Amino acid sequence: MKKVIKLSMIVLAFSLVTACATNSDVEDLQSQVNGLDGSVKQASADAASAQTTAADAAAKAGAAEVAANRAAQLSQDANNKLDRKFKRSMRK
Repeated sequence: MKKVIKLSMIVLAFSLVTACATNSDVEDLQSQVNGLDGSVKQASADAASAQTTAADAAAKAGAAEVAANRAAQLSQDANNKLDRKFKRSMRK
């Protein structure tokens, strides 16, 4: 009977030590999870900001392309007009 009581006391002491270690491990993991949660939120905010910036850049690039095409067309029209004037002057 004494052996059973000694053995149960040892098991009880071991389970208490293990439970305390487990609680501190859980608290450590919880603090790591909280830290990661903040990092995830920051990364999400950064990604949203980058997406907005990219959309603005795409809009500006589109406007610049339209302006460049318009300038190219005007330049081509001016060149054609000058060519016609030059050809007329050569006929005279």
